[in-house]
Amino acid sequence: MKYSIFSLLRQARDYHKNWPQAWRSPDPKPEYDVIIIGGGGHGLATAYYLAKEHGITNVAVLERGWLGGGNTGRNTTIVRSNYLWDESANLYEKSLQLFEDLSQDLNYNVMFSSRGVINLAHNEHDLKELARRGHACRLNGIDYELVSPEQIKEIAPIINISKSIRYPVLGGAMQRRAGNARHDAVAWGYARRADEYGIDIIQNCEVTGIDVANGKVTGVQTTRGPIKARKIGAVPAGHASVVGQMAGLRLPIESHCLQAMVSEPIKPVLDTVIMSNTVHVYISQSDKGELVLGAGIDGFNSYAQKGGIDIIEHQLEGLCELYPIVKRLRVMRTWGGIVDICPDASPIISKTSVEGFYMNCGWGTGGFKATPGSGWVFAYTIAQERPHDLNEAFDLKRFETGLLIDEHGAAAVAH
Repeated sequence: MKYSIFSLLRQARDYHKNWPQAWRSPDPKPEYDVIIIGGGGHGLATAYYLAKEHGITNVAVLERGWLGGGNTGRNTTIVRSNYLWDESANLYEKSLQLFEDLSQDLNYNVMFSSRGVINLAHNEHDLKELARRGHACRLNGIDYELVSPEQIKEIAPIINISKSIRYPVLGGAMQRRAGNARHDAVAWGYARRADEYGIDIIQNCEVTGIDVANGKVTGVQTTRGPIKARKIGAVPAGHASVVGQMAGLRLPIESHCLQAMVSEPIKPVLDTVIMSNTVHVYISQSDKGELVLGAGIDGFNSYAQKGGIDIIEHQLEGLCELYPIVKRLRVMRTWGGIVDICPDASPIISKTSVEGFYMNCGWGTGGFKATPGSGWVFAYTIAQERPHDLNEAFDLKRFETGLLIDEHGAAAVAH
């Protein structure tokens, strides 16, 4: 649809009064084929792929707040697939491939930018770990290259590669296809397309209980009344153990706060993403000029969306040493998200012992980058009642068999 400058001015003056809604706000129906608990990126992606890939459209997405108001809107938007283990690498690579075409698929600009991601090495162990991960990535057909301090300096002139600093940069590894996407746009794009398929997206609808009869789910209790369903997929980032308990499950998950922040905007100085596990800081620059900064999780268990000052202090110490030009910048705002973490730093995408109840959780601090791939495989699992090859290893049963997927090395702060 084409607009003249006069029609655009008129729309601005009318404060969007006559603009169509991006998606409907329906009341819940008495019954659905599938209910998705959680209206973040993973939940919305699951609903979209249920409709697009499997023809299941009698679906409701239940969100206790507003769409993308949880971890989807509380992250640092990094997208990458340079993981160590085959199972992780293949799943995240599927997600990265979907991200590369997501704007076209959703007919919505998610602002995906393949600006590259660099992981820094500050000691011999880091160098060996990055080399090992690089060999694994290349065996899985994933782009990955080792870079010297001088190459990093050429890519990111603001970095300090002096050998006299506390954590000198000895080298690094780069995935050039990796980058960033706009987190809100990902949620909005999936919501709009899911709505076009007739999926009900119901905000301000908190699930307070899960109805189970004879070992099978029959529906949910919500703040907007009971709703029946044949299948329920739970994607409640940060609160997976709470929702699992409603169905009688005890999950191997802990919840922690993960903090991030942005600086005041400055002129463009960095066109890539740089991560440091050792120093516990990572940095990128937004389109608005803000430096987007993240660190590691707070050590204590919490459902609060704020964490300890010591984490921020440690993060900024490392930041100022690695990037001296930032010392005089103001921090404009900080925030925290609630991340749920499994013992092996890998997610759960699985059927459960309760028939018709499926869990997608435990993404730790790496959930955003997995959004399309997570939704794609979870939709398959719900529709086909069996895991896809890409998520078969992420079954709950791995905690019984001991076949864990230990991604602490590729996760940590950089996850």
